[in-house]
Amino acid sequence: MSEQLKGKTALITGGGSGIGAAIARRFVAEGAKIVITGRRESALEDTVKSCPAGTVLPFAGDVMKPEDCEKMIEATVKFGGGKLDILVNNAGIDAPAGSIADLEIDAFRRILETNLFGTFYTMHYAIPKFIAQGGGAIVNVASLAALRCPPALPAYIASKHGIVGLTQSAANDYGKYKIRANVICPGATATPMLINSMKSLAEAKGTDENGALAFLTRYMPLQRAAQPEEIAGAAVFFASDDASYITGAVLPIEGGACVVDPAGASTSDAGQAWGGAK
Repeated sequence: MSEQLKGKTALITGGGSGIGAAIARRFVAEGAKIVITGRRESALEDTVKSCPAGTVLPFAGDVMKPEDCEKMIEATVKFGGGKLDILVNNAGIDAPAGSIADLEIDAFRRILETNLFGTFYTMHYAIPKFIAQGGGAIVNVASLAALRCPPALPAYIASKHGIVGLTQSAANDYGKYKIRANVICPGATATPMLINSMKSLAEAKGTDENGALAFLTRYMPLQRAAQPEEIAGAAVFFASDDASYITGAVLPIEGGACVVDPAGASTSDAGQAWGGAK
């Protein structure tokens, strides 16, 4: 590794599994010290064990709670010897399917409070630290659902669209303080959360979760789901000095899904032939 983050300290929410754990390991490999947060202590410990001793501090906390978010920031500043250089907001939960009239109000609220409010809370407490020390970098993890609109997921879509708007608002308001804020939007990524969500599709298609993932991605140019490690590189870039003149950017990482016309791909002879290609 090129140690692009050498000497930097980062907070990564949702660092116990999936994309968050991959970002954590990559940040450490690039020279950073990090604090990882999440609600499951066992998952956090697994990430800690996968990194060199002394490079990762686990902090059990819930981003739905503002007081926990404030403590996360303070713990990171202390772990970094008085500084916080990077904030990565990755914590998030999936949403139950259901259109607006069908979705339970409490379910909608819970998705927004975790995915969007949690991102706001950590930024709310981190930004004054960044201002005091002369700058910092924010990397928020949204989703392809922030740029597209899959059916029957209004809470998830609203939360991820909100993250884009929140990030760009921060970029606009705090650029003068040398604070950069950018968004990465992963598409289908083989995380435990996505694989678990494939069970109903797998059952409907008479296959397993891997077969369901293959079906889901069959019309994408790269025709596969991403691995979490393939998302981590973009987080490193946005957090590093190589992105010193980039703020307010929204980067899709989705195997080319954005360029596909799904209706055309699924109904035309050429699209169906391509989707069946191996």
